[in-house]
Amino acid sequence: MEIRLMTIEDYGQVYALWMSIKGFSIRSKDDSREGVGLFLERNPDTSVVAVEDGQVVGAILCGHDGRRGCLYHVCVANGSRMKGIGRAMVTFCMEALSRKNINKVSLIAFTENDVGNAFWNRIGWTKRNDLNYYDFTLNMANIERFNR
Repeated sequence: MEIRLMTIEDYGQVYALWMSIKGFSIRSKDDSREGVGLFLERNPDTSVVAVEDGQVVGAILCGHDGRRGCLYHVCVANGSRMKGIGRAMVTFCMEALSRKNINKVSLIAFTENDVGNAFWNRIGWTKRNDLNYYDFTLNMANIERFNR
């Protein structure tokens, strides 16, 4: 298994991975090839894929604003879980952010994502209960869809 930087050439396989995961949330514009391409241009050396036998089995969109890092769309294929792939990808991202002098990293996990929340707790992340997360949509065409 190889952990490496994500490129736009990985998009087809990454998108297929996203679509294979029940409960995964996709936005029509942000998660389009163009949207992911813009994200990777802004963050060319922090996002990651895990590749096994030529197939993408894990992915993380990882970026920062110069102050705080953020992990988006952290996922591992159902058949590849519990093999250390998620932990290896998170470590890759954290090291990349650390090289950029980013000192804090955040992520969002849906409250009903039992697998994801168990993973974050297991690898030592802290659930915050002292703040509220707010969201404001600037582009109503950026439709969110959940995989069922």
